[in-house]
Amino acid sequence: MYILIKKFLLLTFVIVLLNSCAAVNVTTSSVKEKGIKEAISDGMIDASINKEYLNHDINMFLNVEIEVVEGRVLLTGSVKKPKHRLDAIKLAWKVLGVREVINEIDVTEKGGIKQYLTDVKIKTQLRYKVIADKEISSINYNFEVVNGNLYIIGISKSKKELKKIVDHANNIKGVLKVVSHAIMKDDPRRIKYQRKLQKKND
Repeated sequence: MYILIKKFLLLTFVIVLLNSCAAVNVTTSSVKEKGIKEAISDGMIDASINKEYLNHDINMFLNVEIEVVEGRVLLTGSVKKPKHRLDAIKLAWKVLGVREVINEIDVTEKGGIKQYLTDVKIKTQLRYKVIADKEISSINYNFEVVNGNLYIIGISKSKKELKKIVDHANNIKGVLKVVSHAIMKDDPRRIKYQRKLQKKND
């Protein structure tokens, strides 16, 4: 029920955002390190991919989670067939502004409401730990948990900060694996992306 409510709210957002430039979702984006322009661009990419999924297959829309950081798209969730995973990747690449698609979609029959609730609990616990840790800029990170596998995407101030997040994650009961797709704030890819975005907005 929770996931259906969540996706319903997301669907409402997709419709509003794609029909009105005034509606922008930046609440879950890494605004601090990215800046408002990048967060707005990521919100548009997120909404556009969700629209592609909804038009293609309602199950893809419901089962694949999307996180976007500066045009880097992390796909998580689970599908039943390899073709469904390939379709999700291809549809994500269709969206303007996507510069990388990170595939972490599981092809599995595992899951169910019990595992989903466990995953939500893990994600909530990690978010609490990261917010409580004053040495971590929590706004710069997003997390997804699928079948006990925890994925990190965001922008790190330092390797030390990222290690602290990974350590927090590994200390949570039920976490089977921690995978980080975070990049450093001085990564050359970020500079190139920001210059490209600036030219687009000039």
